[in-house]
Amino acid sequence: MGLFNRKSNESAVAVATLPVDPALAGLTGEYSIDPAHSSIGFTVRHAMVTNVRGTFAEHEGALKLDGANPGASTAAIDVKIASIDTGIGDRDGHLRSGDFFDAEQFPLMTFRSTEAAQLGGDKYRITGDLTIKDVTKPLAIDLEFNGTATDVYGNERVGFEGSAEILRSEWGLTWNAALETGGVMVSDKVKLNFDISAIKNAA
Repeated sequence: MGLFNRKSNESAVAVATLPVDPALAGLTGEYSIDPAHSSIGFTVRHAMVTNVRGTFAEHEGALKLDGANPGASTAAIDVKIASIDTGIGDRDGHLRSGDFFDAEQFPLMTFRSTEAAQLGGDKYRITGDLTIKDVTKPLAIDLEFNGTATDVYGNERVGFEGSAEILRSEWGLTWNAALETGGVMVSDKVKLNFDISAIKNAA
């Protein structure tokens, strides 16, 4: 997988870890995130009264799952900033501009794992490094393992969903405007949402 033609380092995102269970040994292997059936998005408060939701249409990822040693499971995800989509063209253009992501100068958002912990059952917490605009800071993502399936084309799939919250100002996304009634146009707190389907690579 090209990961948008950028070389990923050896420490990649642990998108999921699995319970140590012999029945899950068959999950061990390398996977590619299927962007057609996955979603990476966000929710942010607008004008203090409502939420704006958006997604990034273009992203790539590679997972390496270890059923016998879930803590060794890793992955890498690269997200193309220019693919941001909130449903409003003018707003998307503003988000791509230097006021926010500056997509021309910083085309990718990336996440690389540093550790994983089981919270109980199928719930996990993945900690790693999130990079936006060349600023890298730690991020913890709570995930749920949704199971496995073989699709109609014979692909072995695994699924995960989860979320995390960040303060966008910590990554240099500081643009805002004051409201006459008090408060600001865009909240600092942003919720990130992940819904991942990944296909096992051929041996």
